[in-house]
Amino acid sequence: MLRFMPVGDSMTIGSAGEHTWRHRLWQHLSATYDGPFTFVGPREALYEKATDSATSYEYADPGFPRGHLAGWGEGWVHMAPLIGEAVRGHRADVLLVSLGLIDLGFYTSAEQTAENVREFVAAARQARAHVRMVFLPVIHNVRARENASFAEQVSRFNELLAKTVSDLDEPASPLLLASVPESWDIDTDTYDGTHPDASGERKLAGAFARAMWQGWGVGGDPDLSW
Repeated sequence: MLRFMPVGDSMTIGSAGEHTWRHRLWQHLSATYDGPFTFVGPREALYEKATDSATSYEYADPGFPRGHLAGWGEGWVHMAPLIGEAVRGHRADVLLVSLGLIDLGFYTSAEQTAENVREFVAAARQARAHVRMVFLPVIHNVRARENASFAEQVSRFNELLAKTVSDLDEPASPLLLASVPESWDIDTDTYDGTHPDASGERKLAGAFARAMWQGWGVGGDPDLSW
């Protein structure tokens, strides 16, 4: 069984009432992947904004595997120390990673964030030598639209992320860089300028699905399934 672990911040954990891109990707893989698979991770909760806490909810689709390693307000700086134990404990085969916005906004520069990416990759491989990883660049958001210096940091980090993926890619533990959806529009794909609505969830799921389909032949072409 192929074991996927979504890793991310608020855009990945989602909040009460959202489907999340994790669920959209699971639907896509359920329809296109020819083999058993699941989503794994040490956490299962959604985020409840009213109480400012992660809370367990019943999903509308009870078959959806809820495992993940995502947290509201968490970034590379938080996940790099956690990923080794999470990969080891849940025997993850593929990491689906969407991080960086929180780091650049509150904790680290583009260069420091890229160093945390390298630490993350090293820890994941130490835990499971043949783990595969797909990385999504930081998606355009309202802060980048309104703050030029922050937009520059996002652009710089995305360049460094691409270089890091290229530098660290190896046959035994391959890395892929997903493409930012070309049609991404913060006015129609998010509900607040950052967090994805239903349209945005499909586009983020499609970015991961397309990378795995084109890079590894995993699943199917999301342009045909959506």
